[in-house]
Formats: sequence, C-alpha cells, structure tokens
Amino acid sequence: MTCHRVLVTPTKIYCLGPELEASNYVVKNFAAYASDFMRVTFVEEDWGKLHPNVVSTYTQQGIFSKPYRTGIYHRILSILRDGIVIGNKRFEFLAFSASQLRSNSVWMFASNEKVTAENIRQWMGSFSKIRSVSKCAARMGQLFSASKQTLIVPVQDVECINDIEVTTDGVSYCFSDGIGKISLAFARQVAQKCGLNDAPSAFQIRYGGYKGVIAVDRNSFRKLSLRSSMLKFESDNRMLNVTKWSAPMPCYLNREIVTLLSTLGVEDKSFEALLLEQMNLLARMLTSREAALTVLESMGMDDNENILVKMLLQGYHPNAEPYLSMMLQAYQENQLSDIKNRCRVYVPKGRVLLGCLDETGILEYGQVFVRLTLTKSELEDGDLSIFREVDDKTSIIVGKVVVTKNPCLHPGDVRVLDAVYEVGLEEKGLIDCLIFPQKGKRPHPNECSGGDLDGDLYFISWDEKLIPPRTVAPMDYTARRPRIMDHDVTLEEIQQFFVDYMINDSLGAISTAHLIHADRDPEKALSRKCLALADLHSMAVDFAKTGAPAEMPRALKPREYPDFMERYDKPMYVSQGALGKLYRATIALAAQDKSGLTWSEESARAAYDHDLELPGFEAFLDTAKRCRETYADKMSSLLTFYGAASEVEILTGNLRSKSMYLQKDNRRYTEMRDRILVSIRGLQKEVKGWFEDSCKTQQKRQMLASAWYHVTYHPSYWQESANCLSFPWTVGDILLKIKCANSDEALPHTRKRSRSLAGDLDPV
Repeated sequence: MTCHRVLVTPTKIYCLGPELEASNYVVKNFAAYASDFMRVTFVEEDWGKLHPNVVSTYTQQGIFSKPYRTGIYHRILSILRDGIVIGNKRFEFLAFSASQLRSNSVWMFASNEKVTAENIRQWMGSFSKIRSVSKCAARMGQLFSASKQTLIVPVQDVECINDIEVTTDGVSYCFSDGIGKISLAFARQVAQKCGLNDAPSAFQIRYGGYKGVIAVDRNSFRKLSLRSSMLKFESDNRMLNVTKWSAPMPCYLNREIVTLLSTLGVEDKSFEALLLEQMNLLARMLTSREAALTVLESMGMDDNENILVKMLLQGYHPNAEPYLSMMLQAYQENQLSDIKNRCRVYVPKGRVLLGCLDETGILEYGQVFVRLTLTKSELEDGDLSIFREVDDKTSIIVGKVVVTKNPCLHPGDVRVLDAVYEVGLEEKGLIDCLIFPQKGKRPHPNECSGGDLDGDLYFISWDEKLIPPRTVAPMDYTARRPRIMDHDVTLEEIQQFFVDYMINDSLGAISTAHLIHADRDPEKALSRKCLALADLHSMAVDFAKTGAPAEMPRALKPREYPDFMERYDKPMYVSQGALGKLYRATIALAAQDKSGLTWSEESARAAYDHDLELPGFEAFLDTAKRCRETYADKMSSLLTFYGAASEVEILTGNLRSKSMYLQKDNRRYTEMRDRILVSIRGLQKEVKGWFEDSCKTQQKRQMLASAWYHVTYHPSYWQESANCLSFPWTVGDILLKIKCANSDEALPHTRKRSRSLAGDLDPV
C-alpha cells in the first residue's frame, strides 16, 4: 500500500511520500480513503530519535527534583490533540501500534463527510471494557500490524476452547497463552491466500479482537479453535489476517546470547570457532559456488525462490556474472558488518522457531519436540547423529538442546531441555515449530524472558559446544499490575500516555548498561548490577502495557564503554570478555580487499553471455530499450528518494552511507530497510507486468527476455545500463531456461538438480 509520511521536529514539519509499505487491515479496509491516512513520527532536527531530556527535564537535583515539561513536550501533545492541517485536510490522531510506539510514531486520519477517525476506531472494535490506558492503547494498535488479509471466517465456524492454567506458589500461569488451533483443510485455504504452495504448521493471526498463533490440528473439524487468552477486545470483524507463519529460520548468536552463554560456562573458544568458520565461508563466497550457496542458505534464501541460488546451480560463477557478483558482494559486506557491530554469528546447528503447544499432553516438564526441515548442508554432509529421520526432507531432534528468546538479559532466560521423539507428536505433523509441554510448575516459554505462545520466536541449538554446563533459576516475570481507571479511557489519556512513553522509554539504555557491566564484572551477567538491570529491563518491556516506567539509577549507568561498541565520543576500554575477543577477531579476519564491481565496456564485454541470445531477439530490441529506460528511471527515483548510491543498495535494502540518525537508531534503519524492500518488490512486480503484457506466447516471451538481457549487458549498451543490471533478471527464470537449453556448463554434481529446477520453473 502507499502511505503518506510526516516527520515532526521541534521546529518544523517535513511532508514525505507517498511511499510503499506493508499493508495492514485497517488501511486495506478503508482503501477508498488511503490518501487520508498518514504516518507521523516525532524526531530531532537531524531526524534522529528525540532524547527524553528534550521532552522532559528536572528543575532541581536530588530529592527536591521536579519534572519540568518542555515546550517540545507541549508541541507534541498539541499536535496529537489538534492534528496537522495540510491543504484542505486536517489529519487527526487515530491510533498507534506497539512498534510505532517504540518509534515515536502514530497513525493520523483526515476525517471527511463519510468516514471519521472515530468511525474507524468504532469499526475496529469495542475498547470500553479496557480500563488501563496503556492496555487500551496497545489493543487499538493491534489491527495496524502488517498482515495479509485471507478469508472471512463466520462466527459459527469458530469454537472457543479452554486455556490450560496452573497455579504455583500463588501465581497463576497459562501454558496455552496466545495459542489456538486451525483445521488442516482450512489451513490449506489460508496458505493459498498467502501465496504458499504448502500449508505451514502454524500461523500468527489477528482475527477481530483475537491475537496469537493457530497451529494445524489434523483432527479438528472447526475452522478455528480459539482460547480466551487470545481475546484482547470485542470486535465484529471476521477477516482472518495473517502476520507470519512457521518456517525454518536460520539461527544466529547476538551480543545478549553470547553474554549469557559465557556467564553459564560456555568457553570463548566455542564462539571463536563458529566465528572462524563463518568468516572463512564469507571469504570464499565470491570464488566458490558451494560457499556462496551455503551462505545464501544460512540467510534463509530458499532454492525454489531465489534467483541467485538458481543462477549458481545453473553454473554461473560467483565473480563472473555481474549481477550475481554484485549481489553476493553486497551480502558479504552486510554479513561482515553484522558480525562486527552486532556479533551476529551464524549457528549451523540451530534454528529460530515459532513456539507452539503440545496439545496431546504427552511431553513432560523439561522436554520439547522439534521436527525440522533439513538444510542442504545437513542433508549432504551434516552430523545426523542427533536427528531421527522421518522422511527425505525432515527429521526429529533427539538430545540436549539450549533454548532462549530475545531479548534475554537474565542467565535464567537460557534453558537446557531434552528434545524427545514421540510417536503421538510425530503423527500431529507439526514441522518447523518448537513444541513446549503443557505440564510443570511453570511454562518454559515464560521462563525464557517472560515469553508466551502468541507469536514469540525462540532460539534453539543442539550444538554441544553451545549447551552450557550449568543453568540458573529463571527470573520471575509476573507482570506488574497496570493502573486501572475508574472511567472509560479517553483519547486524551492515550495521547498523554504516548508522550509519557517518549520520556520514560529506557529499554536501549538498560540493555547497553547490562552489556557493559556483564563484560567488566567477574560474575558477568550474574553480578548484582546485571541482575538489577535484568529486572528493570523486564519492567521497561512491560511499560507499553502496564504504564509503569522503569527508571535506571545513576549508579547503574556506565562510565566507560568497551571497544566493541565503538563509542568513540565516550571513555573506552579494551574488552577482555567474549564479545571483545570476537570483535577484534572479526576486524583481523575482515582485513581484505574490498574492491567492488566496476561496470565498464571492458567488463561488459567479458561478462556478456552469448548463451542467453535466442534467434529472433533482435525484433524485440526497441521494446526492450523502452522497458529498460523506464526501469532505469524508476530505479533512479528510488536511489534519490532513499539516498542510495547504487542499485544494489536498493535491491538488498542496506544503505552503505547511512544518515547519522539512521546510524544511531537501528529501529528506524530497520523500518527504512523494510520500506526499501517493499518498494523494490513493487517495482519488480510492475516490471513483470510489462513483460507479460508485451508478449502472449512462450516463444515470443523468451525472445523478449533475451532482448532485455542484450540491451542491458551487451558492451554497446554498457553506459545506459549502469544501475540497472538487475533489470533482465526480474524475468530470470526465463533467462535460465534459455541458458539451460544452450549450455552444458552446469556443475556435474548439480546438473541434475539444476535441470530439475529449470523444469519446475513457472510456465510462460
């Protein structure tokens, strides 16, 4: 969908857009008024995040200190209450999602004679029973999550099933918190609407006022079986919105997980070995097809979907084909940056999985069930001793596993569990999910950073070197009671809460302080300061729902920063911990030639592939040139709009020269990267439309694809094709069919696979 955006600074208002971004149910339902929706973000003059001290400060120090609301505070509040006038429209406050709250953003809507902002809120549902301001605000934003609209589900096709609850030491725990069921037949219909060939094992959904996960139940005849824990507010909407679904996701370490595993006794050399393995692979990915395929697989790029994988399997060399080489170099660069700045180290023996519930009641406390889709590496040369094979694609893990969930600050967030084989669970057919038991004193998801089953993703690894020799008791994540009002929550109170959140949002500061104290203290994350910060972090996470802010005492604020944080404006020290060792090892290993692709007449002549020429393509050259010029213009517009220097930055969503505000605010950068990817996918879809409209027969389409390649890659066109090398590869499947027919240069051990792949390509 296309969305207008506005940035509000302390002194100015910047109107941006319209800009493509992921669709949500509210805007989709009111698509006729799409131009009346607007996303508003409150930022600093340099577009960076507003510091809390800018919004509110203190007039005195010590016990006599009093909060003072600045002019900026009142400016933000007045805009939320009075709206923004642009032309003949007055945009009024509508609502905000949880992610928008963290980004200081809100939705606004320009009311008209037919639809008002209040009409939209009434259509969303009834929030009058929610007497907590923070919870009411969170529920209003529920339908603004990016989602795919699938099918209308009538009330008679939905049943309500009981939650599974246990009381331990006076504390009530819900083992089924946020999870329900979907019938297999209906799951297949939903999957088709999501553009999937096969039904996944679970979907994360929004259905009216329900929110959570529905897992496939082969024995269920009702379309949906939902639990009370999933119902957040009353609503008459019956559209089933899907926000994500279960899939095999690659597993990576990060700074928090490394810190906790190190605290629990995992040796530094185990992390260093994983780092060395990944760095060696990245170093070879530009010269070795196998290394390139392995890296792409580690990034979650599936053989059947990714054109780069298909090109490698077809026999293209990583550093010979310009588009392939350009993309691989960009991915290599991004991976190296992530390792250095975030300690994002790939874990081959691991996954990130959607949490689900053992509905059979077979699993005991301390057990999990995991059936995985195996990767190419695991099928070909992996250690299969921990796997129990089910079929030629999936296996069940049997043995010790380490499980946690991000963000994780308390050592008790890391659990060591037994992955078991159970016939009853295998028959359920759930794949690429982490199945937790419904037995025990406390749910395992709750032990992992206070998680639940409403869509949380869990880190799981069966790498023996990463399984800690000891564990500690999990932290108490019993939520603080939210402040309950004695009246219906008003819009003014929600707007007030939004600004108060800006003042009290301390998540980032707490996480940073925790990393530093854990790095310096001999007890690491078990130190007194770190345990206090872990408790504060939990409180800060809950702030959006409880309205109770977490204030970090001055004594816990760090005075020096480790070298791996690269805070050159602050006093620094050389870290002797695991993170410091990994950081310096990364710098040493990454010291290599970073020369990128230089597109020239000479390189075009060397790279031009005559196997992609099809007799008769010359008749389509004029059409091809017009399409290439239009594509180049649109790509140039995206480059200008996002401040990118080359097309590969748009294609990957990773800007090489980021603005200062994006360097400081990773959340804003991630949001921008997502918008860039939505924009380029929109352009690629448009380009495929041009192609299909130009020719109706298979033979002519192949000639046109050949012409597209010629007017981009032939040396006589090299100057015009700068920053549009991706153009012909938007119809790469057809080009690879031509290549397959004209060439026998595919790798011997992948020739059979590549021909099979070519046979599976969409017919044209």
